[in-house]
Order: sequence, then structure tokens, then C-alpha cells
Amino acid sequence: MARVLIVDDSPTETHKLTTILEKNGHAVLTAANGENGVDVAREHRPDVILMDIVMPGLNGFQATRQLSKGDGTKAIPIVIVTTKDQDTDRVWGMRQGARAYLTKPVDESKLLGTIEEVLA
Repeated sequence: MARVLIVDDSPTETHKLTTILEKNGHAVLTAANGENGVDVAREHRPDVILMDIVMPGLNGFQATRQLSKGDGTKAIPIVIVTTKDQDTDRVWGMRQGARAYLTKPVDESKLLGTIEEVLA
């Protein structure tokens, strides 16, 4: 069981992801925007972070960059989960420090497999 932080400004997406994760035995933390996500990650040190990109304020790319360079958070794998499916977005996301990139709507088995992969 992993502690997973979901950073997404959509209550609907957060609910969908939470349902999948909890059903499969994971503990879930949530944050509604990038700034809050960075704070929650620093305070709670989740095992993995699911990061949306398009959010008000600090976007997912910026939050990923901060976390992947932060002393206490750089070891936490970040999986970008977004509607943005351009190759340029994918490349940029990985450059910011993400370990994986999934596009919404996310397939349950793909999500769980990716989490397992980045934790291995």
C-alpha cells in the first residue's frame, strides 16, 4: 500500500482517482492546486504524487520542478496525470522531473501499473 498525493483542481478528477486508489488499498492525500500540493508533499512525504498540469496559480510543471529539486521531496516519484497529450507537454513534464506521464481519462490498470513501476 502506498500513500498517494493527488494534486488536481478538479473535484471530479480527484474523486475518480481517489476511488480507484482506495479501492486498491492505497492511502490518499489530496491538494487542490500546485502551491497546496507542494506544501502537502513537504509536510507528509507521500510515496508517490499524481500531478495535474493545468491549475490556477502554480501549475503542475512548476510544482513538479519545485518538488523534484527540493531536498525533502526530490526522491518522491511524480506521475503527471493530465488532459494535455502533446509530445511537447510529455517531454517538458519529464524534463521538470516527472517519472511518468499519463493522459486523462486514466485507465485504472494503467494507473496502478504506473504507480507500481515508479515505486519499484
